[in-house]
Amino acid sequence: MLSVTECRQEYLFHPTMASGPIPTAHDPDGVYPYESWCESSRRPEIRSLRFVVLENDFLAAAICPDLGGKVYSLHDKRSGKEVLYAPRVIRPVRYLPRGGYIPGGIELSFPISHTPVQCEPVACQTRQAPGRVYCWCGEREIRFGMQWTVEFSLGADDNFLTQRTVLRNGTAVARPWMSWSNAGLLCDAHTEIAFPNGPVLYHGAEMKTIDWATEGPHRQGAIDRMAGFFWREPDCHAFGAFNHTQGFGLYHIADPAVTPGIKFWTYGDGPHRVFAFHCSPAGEEYLEIQGGPLIDQSIKEHLQPGQVRHHIEFWRPSGEPLAIRELHPPSVGLCDLDQVPLFDWARPAQVGVWLDLLKAYGQGKAGDRIPAPPGLDDNRWAPSGMEKLGEALDWAAEADPQNRPAWLFQLGAWHAGRDELAPACTALRESEDDRAKALLGRLLRRSEKDPRRAVEAYRSIRNPAVALHPQVTVERDLALALLGEETLEEREAWLRQTAALEDEWLHERWAALRLDQDRPLEAEEILKATRFQLIHQRYARTRLWRRIQQRLGRPDDEVPAWLGEDDLAEFGAYREYEEDVEAGAGACRPQPHPVEDAT
Repeated sequence: MLSVTECRQEYLFHPTMASGPIPTAHDPDGVYPYESWCESSRRPEIRSLRFVVLENDFLAAAICPDLGGKVYSLHDKRSGKEVLYAPRVIRPVRYLPRGGYIPGGIELSFPISHTPVQCEPVACQTRQAPGRVYCWCGEREIRFGMQWTVEFSLGADDNFLTQRTVLRNGTAVARPWMSWSNAGLLCDAHTEIAFPNGPVLYHGAEMKTIDWATEGPHRQGAIDRMAGFFWREPDCHAFGAFNHTQGFGLYHIADPAVTPGIKFWTYGDGPHRVFAFHCSPAGEEYLEIQGGPLIDQSIKEHLQPGQVRHHIEFWRPSGEPLAIRELHPPSVGLCDLDQVPLFDWARPAQVGVWLDLLKAYGQGKAGDRIPAPPGLDDNRWAPSGMEKLGEALDWAAEADPQNRPAWLFQLGAWHAGRDELAPACTALRESEDDRAKALLGRLLRRSEKDPRRAVEAYRSIRNPAVALHPQVTVERDLALALLGEETLEEREAWLRQTAALEDEWLHERWAALRLDQDRPLEAEEILKATRFQLIHQRYARTRLWRRIQQRLGRPDDEVPAWLGEDDLAEFGAYREYEEDVEAGAGACRPQPHPVEDAT
């Protein structure tokens, strides 16, 4: 039996809430031109998802194009067990790059980690060839305009799932990228961690190198906190985990010449397990095994113009523990690389207006041939990955005078998303769109280090719906705070206009204001009274708490877990831009993208 079929399945799904109408250009908590999410709904909705099922006599792999093309389920027919962590309730966790990470399954990330489209549909194509079935998922991503395709396939006699990833840069300049394949597995304290010996970079509350043979935790129960491990010089290149309680495991195999990356991630068997429980109403624990073409997640390489590269990985389920040094990449007969489809833009609703604008520009048409620009209630921002879009936006601003402010706003956002700050600020200053004023304020504060002119930009906003939006209120307060005591009254006046809103980020700014007013006990009480959602890789609350404790003469007080932030050492190129060093201060600079030969 060898087949590829399609079906739909209903899931409980917690919707994500958009952070606001201001583009994510130069925002450390986002990645332009995608919108960021500030929270997950506490009550789920029912959502129907599309699945492609690859099946033979040994395995059934369910791939979900509606969730970024991830393998959501991998069923081992011999044992009757589900191999992957596949929660029946999909509850995105606060995590970079957009603030909505869906744990479980097998996720491919590109061009940053984690993938920005894991909550969104991508293109999909299937094929049933003699002796092998294929599912291809991918898109042209809108950040840089590069193409990616992940291919999952099964042969008639395969007891493993084959994954081939193809990356292409069809743009005119080199682009930074990383790519990791991430499998989530159910675990408990007895789960065996089967990884190579050798020096390992440990990422916990500190960064250090350990020897895996003598210092590595070989059972989940031996790990007391969340931590990541990256292998530097492994003595083999297969790895995996085996759940002895459930009686199944999963192993990853790849050729180290092209896929040397090895990572193990866990929340540990201690207090950080709450981060795993957050994803599942049943309170299940999971860990992650990851592989990829780079050696750790602080590294980005550059894909040169016209360059195509690919790598192959194998995922082997097992009903018994396997000896990883006896596992080697199997020989498989895949279709030729030129038969792997490379997809175009994947979501017409997201990119349609920009393609229509490019078409009108190419035809030199004006008037009613120009599409209407996205309105204030429409968070579609000009994709920085469309290289010719700047010319079309500049043309539209002249050819469509009625919508000139909106086109100039989009032009400024497009330039900002490409780190072209001078033309970005010029277009935003010329625009009368209030979104342009707010984005200009962010650029002036973070990138131009000019908080006074940033405050002037925020003060020029006229529409109350924009001026009082929590996203704008927070960023305006950050700019006002940099001006010191002279703005304390203005800060309080703005915050009072949204005082009834149950918004975590507004509460943070209230606490920061009270601290700046030399009222640290009130600042502490504001944080204590807030029910924060859990969040990874953001430390604004932690820094604020420490400043409060310092003011209260309690500098050694432990950061409480209820703040919802992790305590990992800051590591990894998860952000496109640096986070503020402390609430209300700091400049935002592009993160370096070192070109390293990881192989």
